[in-house]
Amino acid sequence: MNPLLGVILHAIGGFAAGSFYIPFRKVKNWAWESYWLVSGVCAWIVVPWIVALLTVPRLMEVLTGAPVMSAVMCVVFGILWGVGGLTFGLSMRYLGMSLGYAMALGYSAAFGTIIPPLYFGTFVDLLADASGLVTLAGVGVCLAGIAVCGWAGISKEREMSDDEKRETIREFDFRKGLWVALLCGIMSACFAFGIAAGKPIAEHAIAFGTIPLFSNSPVFIFILTGGFATNFIWCMILNARNRTFGDYVSGHGASIIVNYFFASLAGTIWYFQFMFYGMGTTKMGRYDFSSWSIHMAFIIVFSNIWGLLFHEWKGTSLRTHRIIISGILVLILSTWIIGLGNYMASFSG
Repeated sequence: MNPLLGVILHAIGGFAAGSFYIPFRKVKNWAWESYWLVSGVCAWIVVPWIVALLTVPRLMEVLTGAPVMSAVMCVVFGILWGVGGLTFGLSMRYLGMSLGYAMALGYSAAFGTIIPPLYFGTFVDLLADASGLVTLAGVGVCLAGIAVCGWAGISKEREMSDDEKRETIREFDFRKGLWVALLCGIMSACFAFGIAAGKPIAEHAIAFGTIPLFSNSPVFIFILTGGFATNFIWCMILNARNRTFGDYVSGHGASIIVNYFFASLAGTIWYFQFMFYGMGTTKMGRYDFSSWSIHMAFIIVFSNIWGLLFHEWKGTSLRTHRIIISGILVLILSTWIIGLGNYMASFSG
């Protein structure tokens, strides 16, 4: 147990998650469903297997011998999370990086953090321990920071004209994006549930010689297989409906290579978020449920920083800029409070 290292690992994962959408800006003349699927093949199939093969001894024995019910639940939660992954991409499409991340991940942080301890019956125990109260306070501060970021987004919506919004976000649509972000946040929390359901698989991997830091690698294979199934089916439907199957073979030489490269790069960066998230959870001790809030907080911090750098807040007032910066600072504070609670827990048994 090392909460400080855990927070640092979550920060790295949050940076990856808050940055993965950037390479998509280099993809030209492809429909969303086409570059999303190409990135997904890397994110949910290729890279997870490569990492697992490098970090899990006797991987095939670990996977075939994994507790059946745990594996099934991981796949089921992965399928549900896959819906969240689809709508997350749409959130970015309609709201941009700053507002899209804040709205979608705000809901995800709330559901993904609180439900696991409620389900496992450990929530009441948190209220009886000082370290638990500090951790819950940190989660509350995290949600407050997310709310402040959402407030900044609403302020942005009121201040900018439609033309100004579309100057940086081509398909900006606040109403559509709001509902998509709600669905995304609820379903994306299923990844946290999948990791909780996969603990027996992680323990099984450790028994086969996997170091605890990488014990979630085989868990991710089950979860992401379910997530890939959902995304693959939907992207195929969109390809057929929009007649965009030609994207995968169209273009002239370098443009095809460039599109595949940047879509694959986005998927690879995306996976790194959960690789480091999984590593971070192993260092957070008995309050590892709080990892989800830390992860969401760092994602929103880095995505909003990118949003500012890409001028997504151009045309808004100084007041709105102050609100979004305040939200980022509150989120950073929340990660340290949660880390403190986990550190205190190491002394209370």
